[in-house]
Amino acid sequence: MPNIKSAIKRVHVTRVRAVRNASAKSALRTSLKRFESALKERNMESAQVALRGATRSLDKAVTKGIIHRNHAARKKSRLMKRMNKAVAQ
Repeated sequence: MPNIKSAIKRVHVTRVRAVRNASAKSALRTSLKRFESALKERNMESAQVALRGATRSLDKAVTKGIIHRNHAARKKSRLMKRMNKAVAQ
């Protein structure tokens, strides 16, 4: 346990941010899984809505610094590609 006041504050801030980041990552993963399950069930209407939610979650994660913008762009591109392939079939 730190004794210096600034070190105590850094420990506190780190814990708060870790909890916030974990919650944001969990929400991101949930939205991605929601899209995956809708696509697996071949329910295109709900998959379309879930895709919109997933892209929104990815963009939010980028602005909060949870993931890198290139990672989000790559993920969105792959999700769109899978959606387009499923619609074409």
